[in-house]
Amino acid sequence: MEDQRLAVHRTIIVVDVEGFGDQRRTNPHQVTVRDGLYRAMRDAFGRAGIPWDDCGREDRGDGVFILVPAEVPKGLLVEALPSALVAALQAHNGAHPGPERIRLRMALHAGEVRYDEHGVTAAAVTLAFRLLEAGELKAALASSPGVLAVIASSWFFEEVVRHSTADAAAYRRVKVDVKETTTTGWICLPDQLDSAGRAILEHLPAVAAVPGGQPAVALRTLPHDTVAFTGRTRELDRLVAAVSETAASGVIGIHVMDGMAGVGKTAFAVHAAHQLAGRFPDGQIFLSLHAHTAGQQPVDPAGALATLLLTTGVAPQQIPPGLEERSATWRGHLAGKKMLLVLDDAAGSDQVRPLLPGTAGCLVLVTSRRRLTALEAAPVSLGTLPPGEAADLLVRLTGRPGLQPGHRAVAEVTGLCGYLPLAIRLAAAGLRHHPAWTVTDLAAELATARDRLAALQAEDVSVAAAFDLSYQDLTAGQQRLFRRLGLHPGAEIDAYAAAALDDAGLQDTRRRLGELYDHNLIGEPARGRYRLHDLLREYARALAAADGPADQQAAIGRLMDYYLHTAVAASRHVAWRTSITGPPPPETAPAWAPEMHTDEEAIAWLQTERANLHACAGYAATHARLRHAVGISAAVNDFLLTEGHWNQAETLGQVALAAARTVGDRQGQAWTLHQLGTVQELTGQYAAAAAGQTQALQLFRDLGERHGQACALNQLGTVQRITGKYPAATASLTEALQLFRDLGDRRGQAWALTQLGMVQHLTGDHQAATASLTQGLRLLRDPGDRRGQGWPLQYLGVVQLQTGDYPAATASLSQALQLFRDLSGRQGQAWALNHLGIVQQLTGDYPAATASLSQALQLFRDLGERAGQAEASINLGELLFQSSAYREACDYFSEALNITRRITRDTDAPVQEARALEEIGQNQIREGNPGQGAAHLRHALTIYRRIGASEARASKLPSNNDPP
Repeated sequence: MEDQRLAVHRTIIVVDVEGFGDQRRTNPHQVTVRDGLYRAMRDAFGRAGIPWDDCGREDRGDGVFILVPAEVPKGLLVEALPSALVAALQAHNGAHPGPERIRLRMALHAGEVRYDEHGVTAAAVTLAFRLLEAGELKAALASSPGVLAVIASSWFFEEVVRHSTADAAAYRRVKVDVKETTTTGWICLPDQLDSAGRAILEHLPAVAAVPGGQPAVALRTLPHDTVAFTGRTRELDRLVAAVSETAASGVIGIHVMDGMAGVGKTAFAVHAAHQLAGRFPDGQIFLSLHAHTAGQQPVDPAGALATLLLTTGVAPQQIPPGLEERSATWRGHLAGKKMLLVLDDAAGSDQVRPLLPGTAGCLVLVTSRRRLTALEAAPVSLGTLPPGEAADLLVRLTGRPGLQPGHRAVAEVTGLCGYLPLAIRLAAAGLRHHPAWTVTDLAAELATARDRLAALQAEDVSVAAAFDLSYQDLTAGQQRLFRRLGLHPGAEIDAYAAAALDDAGLQDTRRRLGELYDHNLIGEPARGRYRLHDLLREYARALAAADGPADQQAAIGRLMDYYLHTAVAASRHVAWRTSITGPPPPETAPAWAPEMHTDEEAIAWLQTERANLHACAGYAATHARLRHAVGISAAVNDFLLTEGHWNQAETLGQVALAAARTVGDRQGQAWTLHQLGTVQELTGQYAAAAAGQTQALQLFRDLGERHGQACALNQLGTVQRITGKYPAATASLTEALQLFRDLGDRRGQAWALTQLGMVQHLTGDHQAATASLTQGLRLLRDPGDRRGQGWPLQYLGVVQLQTGDYPAATASLSQALQLFRDLSGRQGQAWALNHLGIVQQLTGDYPAATASLSQALQLFRDLGERAGQAEASINLGELLFQSSAYREACDYFSEALNITRRITRDTDAPVQEARALEEIGQNQIREGNPGQGAAHLRHALTIYRRIGASEARASKLPSNNDPP
């Protein structure tokens, strides 16, 4: 026993062997009985989950006095220990003759005890021994054919038995009158729970013989409302409105609050119950069903009904034995009453259904971590708190004077807590108990913690422990999938990716995802898309670590293969510059992958999975999975460029390039340099683009990779065309075209012809340009490649525009625009609108031209395409110039000049700069500044002549004497 002189709370157990001193027992018999008693007690405590070695014990010769530590759940003493002790005693008795067999009386109580040099003493200990000596207990055991009779104190019955999974109706209330003690006890025969056992108890003195022996009635058992309850106004308002509606319609109001562990379901239900209590004058009852209470089994519905009936005044002898009979009694007991019932922490619909009232007038609020879809009830699904409400909660719980919800560190802490109320409460508790800490200190602590879940705990309460109880509800297959979901580098997952990750069938995976969703362990932000809360992801990842590195790496490898293979399949629908994009995909296709028969299906998949693909490529680059890093980046590149996600494309390219260089993969370097150069061209980084494509070309040549050479030459020629290096562009594009022809790549040929046609147009050879563009268009139209047709159509429209064939230009540009819109090509839409606006201006449709050019400019701004912004600004300025809005026109021209000069700081972008200078010069002459205008025009003419541009309209410079 403990020797410290302290008053501490303990659960008290006293057992006594019936007839230990019987004359038929010899000394050897008694020794065997004592050995058997201790063996049975140790075995029963172990089976019940009660640490025997942690308990204080005193031997009493024919019995044992035991003190159980306060942290052991008291429910185990009535839920698990009696049956375990019965089994241990029966095993002993079956192996020994009559004088060595054991039958026990056991008394249960709890209270404060004090230790001194002689042992332990307290009124609670005295009461336990008086209960053990109760004549009614001895009579019950004497009348029973079983091996155990238990008596619980009135306190223990009311506070433990009634709120446990044990059947409270199996206890009989009796008067205890031993020595100077007169009290009440509750007797049960754990191994005689049938009608015969009930008959034994009913022959004990009646309850009425006990002073004040009427059943206790407790009709107001709601826990206190949380002082710091914060937010949930919208959910509460909806609930109150729904309660009013059901009350008016004359039906039973049943509402289920579901949500993940720690989201505040109980707090919300209790708060709502207090708000609504005035509407239910006949009582407000709170009953925990213990689906997720550590150390306790979920409450059996029959036991829950016994507790409810006893709580509301039904005498034990009036409670029938069966579930259906008790349910009917409960419904009859509630008939005509207006009562509010809170059933907290339900395990499932089957546990709740027998407890429901049968007629209108009552309200039932159920909380559960599961979605009780089989229950006819209105769901109230609670998510994490909005950031503002989470900040309010943290501030209220910390009680720090002057701390405001808008403080930056408050936002950091609540974000690191995942806006989960339980996590916020635990973080606030840390601040309350560390007055020297600031909120900034706490934010830094959580941000740098290697195990954030371990940091979110206070005494025996923790986020991880709450998650543990939910995890234990799952089957082995559900647990495995949940663990592996934590390995996913991205934020969301669908059934196909989950099937690859879990190495399981698609239908089984869909079913398990649905079950995890029903358990509120994953969310479903969109149909078929699932997401782990940040803290649950961390928890799942920690569990997965126990599976071992080989299992984890195999799961991640399957996931990466799935994303790479499917991204490559999708890229074949969206690639428009070439038929092949990057290194080859994995040889083995995933067992399950979405079907993508059309461009639209491929685009939809890529749009949905864009963030996941980025996350996977980044993960692969930093975890020695180079093939996946380079392959995924290359596969999504054309899609990202078409959709305007250029920053993302550049980031992925840089990540893949660094990975390839780290391991010395020259092919990977070549493809990523080519990929990066394409992005740099679009974003106006022409010098970097040319250098990257040149490096890629040399690597491809060294490797003998002819397709890579063709791609790099094609993009190098595009940059040379943009920067006015027309002879070099012609040479690069001609060589690329021949390589694509040799390889049989129709898309590659079409793109090379398209770029070559633009060079021919810019150098004044419109006939050759038309032939090249028409040939490129035909190469794409014959196999029905809609995605690639937009660009040659658009450039054909530009040539038709320049040659004055406005109807043909309008038709070509309109077709191109529709194709780009159908296939979500924002960059193509911007250029088609830009050129269509010019045609509309030249044909006198100024309103349509204004609309087209304005849309084009906005799209270019959204995309971040500086060359396009300059082009659209010049064209809008020209339109305003023709409308005599000279000052507004000058603003657009100046904007274009500033953009082109910013581009020129990085590289040589002469065409747009010359055009901007030309338009500014013309505008200044129109406004009466011929000197300044002529200077701008001469500067423009110098640029045009240097690059050999056919559009050198500035060659006709006015003299100082010419009129403006």
